Amino acid sequence: MVFYSIQSPSGVRLAHQTRRGRPICAILPAVPRNVTGGSKMAQELDSKNPDLSGIIRPGDHIIWSQGSGEPQTLIEAFIAQRRQFARTTAFVGGITYTKTLKPEHADAVDFVGYGAIGNLRALARSGALRTIPLHLSQLVPYIEAGTIPCDVVMLQVSAPNERGEYSYSLTNDYQQAAIARARVVIAEVNELAPWTYCDAYLTADQIDYVVPAARPPVMLEARPIGEAERAIARHVGRYIEDGTTIQIGIGAIPDAVMAGIGDRRDLGIHSGLISDRVADLIESGAMTNARKPIDTGVAVSCSLLGTARVYRFGHENPAIKLFTMMRTHRAEVLSQLDKIVAINSAVEADLTGQINAEVAGGVYVGAIGGQGDFVRGSQMAARGRSIIAMPATARDGAVTRICARLNGPVTTARGDADVIVTEHGAAELRGQPIDERIRRMIAIAAPQFRDTLEREAREITRRGGW
Repeated sequence: MVFYSIQSPSGVRLAHQTRRGRPICAILPAVPRNVTGGSKMAQELDSKNPDLSGIIRPGDHIIWSQGSGEPQTLIEAFIAQRRQFARTTAFVGGITYTKTLKPEHADAVDFVGYGAIGNLRALARSGALRTIPLHLSQLVPYIEAGTIPCDVVMLQVSAPNERGEYSYSLTNDYQQAAIARARVVIAEVNELAPWTYCDAYLTADQIDYVVPAARPPVMLEARPIGEAERAIARHVGRYIEDGTTIQIGIGAIPDAVMAGIGDRRDLGIHSGLISDRVADLIESGAMTNARKPIDTGVAVSCSLLGTARVYRFGHENPAIKLFTMMRTHRAEVLSQLDKIVAINSAVEADLTGQINAEVAGGVYVGAIGGQGDFVRGSQMAARGRSIIAMPATARDGAVTRICARLNGPVTTARGDADVIVTEHGAAELRGQPIDERIRRMIAIAAPQFRDTLEREAREITRRGGW
């Protein structure tokens, strides 16, 4: 019996799915699943201790799946054997919630990524992570062109279906581009990973080595929702009407937003990830994707990230489809979505609408990621809006996150600013001159910092700044 199915005494597998938000129970024939499927037999490595010697070469560039798609057994084996390969370079993506990677592993590996979300922050803090500033819409083309090299790709896939097709399971963002460039493809075939519908599937003749696995995929528990998050969600909710397509991330604020829009109808999702809260909305009937001009009736993402709840929900569920970043993040696609609201977060914002979503306290903690893609792409849509949502303060109210000047890099330019939301309100900046932007931004700052911000704004204006 596998994690995502129930084996009945009669030998049939009961798979729970939903179509247009209505739960159904389909009875599927029990089919034995071998690891390789298809006609080509990839070489099978030891599932407990896969030996990567002779497969990875000194100086190789390795790309592996990120987030919920991490091939945990392969990464652990690579780290344990890292000194055998002299210096290799590992592109780790931008997000990890496992604790496998540690700063001391830089003794033999150069870690490279596009961000430092989750436990990658420890690598960034120690200087062991080299960060590539990029928009996620650029990542696949960079891999395809060899700008980000790939000799070896390691990824997690589901067991194959009856047609011998491996699903990319929980992440289908940049793996296809890496496979096309790689000398060697190593697949961790995890029978506890869901089989999800994707824009393409992996077949046995594309795999060189397989590692059988049966371990729970990486999960992310929801963060507690506080009063500040609820207040922010109420302000954001004013922009979400029936029929709106949503892009949203991870964390307490996105969870609060999603929890507060269950009374809407025919919502859609086109996002970098689908979480437990999205599954809740689809199952309740609030999110049908029925009014989306493209991919009508289908929830679109490049990953599932959450707990077993959303992973079970995504298993063999045709209401969800995972695409690469070439569809989820490209502006020419987003512009077709008509009424889309993109909701992103920030470390801080300045009084003119510039956003820093990367650095806090001098440490790289975030990423450019998909923010710029969705900020600009959503505003190219006919009725699209871009929202940056964040608490007004940090460190228990000691530090304002609305600043006269940013303390970190500009992730999103003020020319792309639309709506910035805190628990104190929403500042609509689109089409507004700088003096009006300053007034509106101060109005949504924490009250104890408003006088200081006004003084700083006057001084900068006096000096001819902005």
